Amino acid sequence: MASFPPSVNEKRIARSRTVGELLAPTSPFDKKCGRENWTVAFAPDGSYFAWSQGHRIVKLVPWSQCLNNFLLHGTKNVANSISTRLPRQNSDSSQKNKPCEHIIDCGDIVWSLAFGSSVPEKQSRCVNIEWHRFKFGQDQLLLATGLNNGRIKIWDVYTGKLLLNLMDHTEVVRDLTFAPDGSLILVSASRDKTLRVWDLKDDGNMMKVLRGHQNWVYGCAFSPDSSILCSVGASKAIFLWDMDKYSMIRKLEGHHNDVVACEFSPDGALLATASYDTRVYVWDPHIGVILMEFGHLFPPPTPIFAGGANDRWVRSVSFSHDGLHIASLADDKMVRFWRIDEEYPVQVAPLNNGLCCTFSTDGSVLAAGTQDGSVYFWATPRQVSSLQHLCRMAIRRVMPTSQVKSLPIPSKVVEFLCYQI
Repeated sequence: MASFPPSVNEKRIARSRTVGELLAPTSPFDKKCGRENWTVAFAPDGSYFAWSQGHRIVKLVPWSQCLNNFLLHGTKNVANSISTRLPRQNSDSSQKNKPCEHIIDCGDIVWSLAFGSSVPEKQSRCVNIEWHRFKFGQDQLLLATGLNNGRIKIWDVYTGKLLLNLMDHTEVVRDLTFAPDGSLILVSASRDKTLRVWDLKDDGNMMKVLRGHQNWVYGCAFSPDSSILCSVGASKAIFLWDMDKYSMIRKLEGHHNDVVACEFSPDGALLATASYDTRVYVWDPHIGVILMEFGHLFPPPTPIFAGGANDRWVRSVSFSHDGLHIASLADDKMVRFWRIDEEYPVQVAPLNNGLCCTFSTDGSVLAAGTQDGSVYFWATPRQVSSLQHLCRMAIRRVMPTSQVKSLPIPSKVVEFLCYQI
């Protein structure tokens, strides 16, 4: 296992270029509690960006227009300066042809967001399909919002219309993730210690409850082929689930504190997890082995120190779509960009009170949300991937580690394909 400590040598690390800022509106009488931006999200096709401004409000903006505004007017942009609130039930089919901004009042504090897009060929698992209230077309784009009261609200992105109100969790819905295969299967992670699986093509029917966590569930993520779900939570918990059988595959052990975020690589061969123990681990999820460790405190803390308050809690982690770069956000007021094969961060950016981060759909921008409801954007490290890496990703998209290791090829090639060198 490679152990990568952070570098304090600023001469070796490039500063990321700021692309823009979306600053949440404030007033002198605003309560600081409730303004947190716990989640940011890009639509799968890159058409929209969404974030929680705090105080029940979610903002939806066309991403290409947002980038153009940054280029024309500079990096700073007050989030609601050019938008108008749309009625919740206002449905207009013409909106699909021209993306527009929406401000959505979700009725309670928003903790999680996720975009979902429909593929008509992916049928619901429900038998009585003729009784469905909603028939989602190919151009359907949904936004799921997880709330403080345990509810999940599903919105039509193009119209801002509320479609579904899912009620079964008894505590905060901390994270949401849609299956990438276009089936509109939604998984929710909650402080009630459960994950719940919903079929939105079956009018939001809850299909399954996944139990195993003994404490709060902080996050969840699908593998790119939608076959595996990773869930992370308090008490160092990392679980992998078979989403065909709805059964637990294995539990991953290695962190020394709560695990708060997870994400698979684009080929599904790697899994990144972020923890309050000051570390990001990169795993081979197929065999449960830690391949890389990115430390945010040097020298690395002992297990006892890592298990408590240490001023270096890692809050979020995100995998770039090139499969080579990982972004992490920690309490030391830094955003770090790592290469999976290098010892030190390749770029850094300053950020106060950061809570979450995610790469844009094309991987060119990283968005990060903060405690005051604002969003900051940086240009990401860019380079042309080697032909070897592109071939590796193509192979790993269809082959788990066990199959790769059984190939009749040189051992060094096997190690490369398994991300061990």
